[in-house]
Amino acid sequence: MSTGKPPLVLASASPRRLELLARIGITPDRVAPTDIDENPLKAELPRLLAARLSAAKAEAAGALAPGALVLAADTVVGVGRRILGKPADAAEARRFLALLSGRRHHVYTGVALRTPDGRLRTRLVDTILAFQRLTEAQIEDYVAGEEWRGKAGGYAIQGRAEVFVRFLAGSHSNVVGLPLFETAQLLRGVGWLSP
Repeated sequence: MSTGKPPLVLASASPRRLELLARIGITPDRVAPTDIDENPLKAELPRLLAARLSAAKAEAAGALAPGALVLAADTVVGVGRRILGKPADAAEARRFLALLSGRRHHVYTGVALRTPDGRLRTRLVDTILAFQRLTEAQIEDYVAGEEWRGKAGGYAIQGRAEVFVRFLAGSHSNVVGLPLFETAQLLRGVGWLSP
């Protein structure tokens, strides 16, 4: 009988999540992105959406990976009750940046860990950010660089948008896409990661 750790499956197609895990010495045994409906439910709040989607991704990937430990995450940008997903096009990216200009917003990441016996352990991390007031020229220049593609809220803090951030309270890695402290705590809690 094997006494080794179960294989770790990352239920995400995000290269940023792989890079973040590598920073703390973790390389998943397999990457298995899920295909679930990520549309918010009617009147669903940003934080609840992040929690629900991360759990749904862990469950979906876990059903296809018996005996594995499945790690899933979902990041949502919220301005009040409004959810800013991944912009569909440059026009939407401009609207998102104009909305974020000069104001605070939240970045929520739900992290879910599904154990081989089907138990689900979750965390929800909230980071508060404030952008400087952005000029039209700054918005146009950022959108032209196309860094907004595939990014919740239409920006990447690990890229050129970091210069817009005048205030940040909470986890920086959360804004990139995976809160490392909480992720490590979940993995330690099931004995997969050593202290």
